[in-house]
Amino acid sequence: MDSKFIQIDGLLVNEEILTTKFTCDLSKCKGACCTMKSDYGAPVTDTEISMIDKNLGVIKEYLPSEHLKQIEKNSFWEEKEGILMTRSYKKQACVFVYYDGDIAKCGIERAYRDGRIDFLKPISCHLFPVRVRDFGGPVLRFEKYDECSPALKKGQKTGLNVLEFCNEALTRAYGSESIAKLQDYSEKKC
Repeated sequence: MDSKFIQIDGLLVNEEILTTKFTCDLSKCKGACCTMKSDYGAPVTDTEISMIDKNLGVIKEYLPSEHLKQIEKNSFWEEKEGILMTRSYKKQACVFVYYDGDIAKCGIERAYRDGRIDFLKPISCHLFPVRVRDFGGPVLRFEKYDECSPALKKGQKTGLNVLEFCNEALTRAYGSESIAKLQDYSEKKC
């Protein structure tokens, strides 16, 4: 695919977000987005760190003991190269991962879905596979990972593109008006 960008309401958006069919298939990928090998965790903001910290007591109830030990020893976040991020357990699973059978899931999100906290999860996690960079304004692009190949196959069946699949997260991050304009553009041009 080529890498054309469109601009709507100050957002620079890679057209792959509009044209790539995508629907997560947790039964196949096993929550790979939360367990990819890396020295880096999920990007977080100061505000998100405060929200997680405020709710940490509840969130910890959902986490495995080895992740709790990591959090107690080193905290749940760190700064690397000027970027705030969640810590990972053994340079792989996010410290907020718990396992539902063999599928990695988010303890923060589970606490939220159970109605116990009012914070869903970091926006970088919610937006995945959309990644955001700031070059004088937000630049949104589709991040390709081999681990997400089942999502590309399932997307062909569901017919959803990345924009549609990530609609809730994109609306949370950029507002319903901007995302509606992006959806209109997608329907007319793609």
